[in-house]
Amino acid sequence: MERAIPYDTASLVTSRQGAAPQRARGHAKLVVRRRDAQSVISDLAMSGSAKLLFPRRSTSSLDAVMLNTAGGITGGDRFSYAATVEEGASVTLTTQAAERIYRASPGAPGYVRNHLEVAERATLHWLPQETILFDASALDRELSVTLAPGGRLLACECLIFGRKAMGEDVRQVYLRDRMDLRQNGKLVFSDRLRLDGDAQAQLDLAAVAGGARAMASVLIARPGASALIETLRQMLPECAGASAITEDLVFLRIVAPDGFMLRETLVPVLQELADGPIPKTWMI
Repeated sequence: MERAIPYDTASLVTSRQGAAPQRARGHAKLVVRRRDAQSVISDLAMSGSAKLLFPRRSTSSLDAVMLNTAGGITGGDRFSYAATVEEGASVTLTTQAAERIYRASPGAPGYVRNHLEVAERATLHWLPQETILFDASALDRELSVTLAPGGRLLACECLIFGRKAMGEDVRQVYLRDRMDLRQNGKLVFSDRLRLDGDAQAQLDLAAVAGGARAMASVLIARPGASALIETLRQMLPECAGASAITEDLVFLRIVAPDGFMLRETLVPVLQELADGPIPKTWMI
């Protein structure tokens, strides 16, 4: 008899008891186009534990909320989201809540692959809420963006290394986090983060995070983005920085003692860069 829910046995990790646990899978694809003055869904596909929700919005832009029905990510899980914004359209992608990366058995990490394509005169705001890493978690994540000339991108990724209010320490972690931006077939921006072993000890180093347990990476790509640099620097605390990489490309890194203090800085910055309110899920 066939299994009711098939799974990929090649990527399973065997537990101490010898049983092969079932791993979560999820993929979602969204294509957005412009119809008159509105941005609407042109194509949509979802499978496994990856879902997209579309709350109503009074503006011409489209909101999409990503949801992981598995409740988190652990070793061997695989998730991917793909979004294409066609010429003149606008979309904001966020998450329903913070993503949680749980303890992983020895073996494969949890894999997350996100790919975004932004056409000419299109706008994409990639604003998922925080990713919380728990002790002994393992994550391999990649965000790849292809941006056409004249396209506009605001991308933010946040990492929380244990919840300070809950007294959580991250003494063992495996993390690979990548962000790439390509224009005209060329790689114009690349950011790499690698963290192995005792995360707390490494984050305590002055040259790494100075004791911070939360961080955000923000990328702004749009014509004339460098004109924002002085405004942004005035909004940032001493534990953050902003760099104008090119005239049209700005990158921010923010660190904070915990997720709450990170949001105190990050939310006003995102509102400034988004030219308006950010998704309501951020305010819950």
